[in-house]
Amino acid sequence: MREESMVADANSPQRRRGHLPQPKNNAGRNLPVAIGMGVFLGALVIGAIWAGPFWWYLLVSVAVACATWEVVGRLREHSYHLPKYSMSAWGAVMVWVSWFADAKGLVAVFVTAVLALMFGRLFHNGRHRPPINYLRDTAVGIFVLTWIPLFATFAAMLSTVSTPFASGAASIVTFMLCVVASDVGGFIAGVMFGSHPMAPAVSPKKSWEGFAGSVLFGTVTGALTVHYLLHHHAWIGAIMGFILVICATLGDLVESQFKRELGIKDMSSMIPGHGGLMDRLDGMLPAAMVTWVAMTLLATQHSLI
Repeated sequence: MREESMVADANSPQRRRGHLPQPKNNAGRNLPVAIGMGVFLGALVIGAIWAGPFWWYLLVSVAVACATWEVVGRLREHSYHLPKYSMSAWGAVMVWVSWFADAKGLVAVFVTAVLALMFGRLFHNGRHRPPINYLRDTAVGIFVLTWIPLFATFAAMLSTVSTPFASGAASIVTFMLCVVASDVGGFIAGVMFGSHPMAPAVSPKKSWEGFAGSVLFGTVTGALTVHYLLHHHAWIGAIMGFILVICATLGDLVESQFKRELGIKDMSSMIPGHGGLMDRLDGMLPAAMVTWVAMTLLATQHSLI
């Protein structure tokens, strides 16, 4: 009986799967829902890129307004006094003005929005009552205007930056694929092998193993996309992919600290299986700015030759 029990135990599904690596961490998400929503969002982005710059600008402007609304809403829940409607509107205006006036127009609208926030917050309680937490709220408001609409507008402007070898659409696809690859690689490696926290005081679940997975997936994707989409050397793409992984990782840590200070897990439940919109854009925003700088420098270099 004991031998039969041992044989049965050896042939059991649990024992047969014993040689496979088991995840060290919980994924923390409803994966079928998250994957389905991810596919839908990816199709929406690809459709907007394919349709042309106007539709890409429209998608970015809507995303900026919604993300700003989402973040300011959470801040208002925690006693921050910020104008949700006007900040969301200013964000959309930043995006659309860059369509006509490029980076100069973006800077002009950003500064105007900052001034409106500074002066509006000054008289939030009227002329006869002093503002409460003026410096705190104004500083956080400027941070939000920089973090979301300013950075996101660079993603919109990528559609109009082209080089002799590639279109703006190819630049958008390149940077987005690198960031997605970084997220996927970090998620897989973190769930399967993560055991050494990267920045436990900011994001306890982010591990060095996950970061290694992000670097691997991101650099390989960068090499492939830059070679086949931007028609440049693969080694340049690998470097670019690595830089975008750094940007995406730091962007994720910034959002983690933001949520930690507010004591929340997700920005909202706007996207089923993913949380809030900013939970998906956190790594994209700084990466978009860096990609725009790189593509602009490349286009300028070729125009001077």
